[in-house]
Amino acid sequence: VEAVRAAGARYLFHDQPGYPALLAQAPGAPPILTLRGDVALAARPCVAMVGARNASAAAVKLARDFASGLAEAGFTVVSGLARGIDGAAHEGAFPHTVGVIASGIDIAYPPQHAELQERIASEGLLLAEQPPGTEPRGSHFPSRNRIIAGLAGGTLVVEAAVKSGSLITARLAGEAGREVMAIPGSPLEARSHGCNHLIREGAVLVQEPGEVAELLS
Repeated sequence: VEAVRAAGARYLFHDQPGYPALLAQAPGAPPILTLRGDVALAARPCVAMVGARNASAAAVKLARDFASGLAEAGFTVVSGLARGIDGAAHEGAFPHTVGVIASGIDIAYPPQHAELQERIASEGLLLAEQPPGTEPRGSHFPSRNRIIAGLAGGTLVVEAAVKSGSLITARLAGEAGREVMAIPGSPLEARSHGCNHLIREGAVLVQEPGEVAELLS
């Protein structure tokens, strides 16, 4: 409790009125979260945006543009503060964005996103399931991904390989009954294979922010 206070954070319990309604309905919703920022952002219509850490320059621009367009349309953009697509999505939607991290609320990861994480905590919303002081571990990321998927009415995969955390998030979104969307890419680009696979398996193909907004409205 003292560590949460020292971090400028507070607790959010599953049975509190401010707990995000869509997340409460999701399988395995965390009973306790710690947060910094404006929890009302999670009460607005949310869309999750995820994708490759080593994203192409074109996909990074696409993510930023999509996030900006969705924020202008009244959506909160949820992502995981990873390098690549996540960071671009947060930046494009800022300050209408929620960052869900795999560490404690007081740990910045990756280190190069420390400033972005602090900006989100100050002007957007930062959420963590792990206790303060917890460094991120491999097992924490799928848990974080279920929160990202659970917060949103739909998950958009911008660019991803077939075996990636982004496809885990998409699968969790589908299992929770949420929309799964993907931006198609060239079959010559390995980082597009995950999106093309999702579309082949039934995800909605989208090419502009308005299509996402229409689907989730």
